[in-house]
Amino acid sequence: MAARRLGPDEEALWARVRATVRAMPGRKAAAPSPERLPLPAPATGMTVAGVPTPPPSHARREPGHTLDGGWDRRLASGVVAPDRTIDLHGHTLASAHAALEMGLGQALMHGDRVILLITGKPPRPESQRPHARGAIRAAIPDWLRLSAFSGAIAAVRNAHPRHGGAGALYVVLRRRR
Repeated sequence: MAARRLGPDEEALWARVRATVRAMPGRKAAAPSPERLPLPAPATGMTVAGVPTPPPSHARREPGHTLDGGWDRRLASGVVAPDRTIDLHGHTLASAHAALEMGLGQALMHGDRVILLITGKPPRPESQRPHARGAIRAAIPDWLRLSAFSGAIAAVRNAHPRHGGAGALYVVLRRRR
């Protein structure tokens, strides 16, 4: 991936970030240089980790929220067989986000229509202990909305119990035209 120069405001922001970075105990490390940071959005046709980027018309459209009644009934009854499964169990937030982006890109490249996104169940409301469970599930709506592939998403629905129920989502992609 090609590097680009930072603008003055980005350079100032990067300096503030560098000032807050501390090495872990017993380690000697320097903050990564801005040249090693990924570009915010590669140009059309470039690939990120082997996944093609969508054309600009798809880049900033919001994921859709509606499907026709037939789709919703089939998803709710669990008769739709997902074309691809993306399992985010065992990931950190950063690696889950990267796996989601890569999976969406691959699904689009292969013409898949329905993705089963396994996130894990959110914490129960009665749970009293402090924990970080459900962090990936909570981040999914933002990740999908801000994704480079958001314009290719027709809808996101809760999965049927046979596909994971509360621990999974269906991501329905738009048909290719």
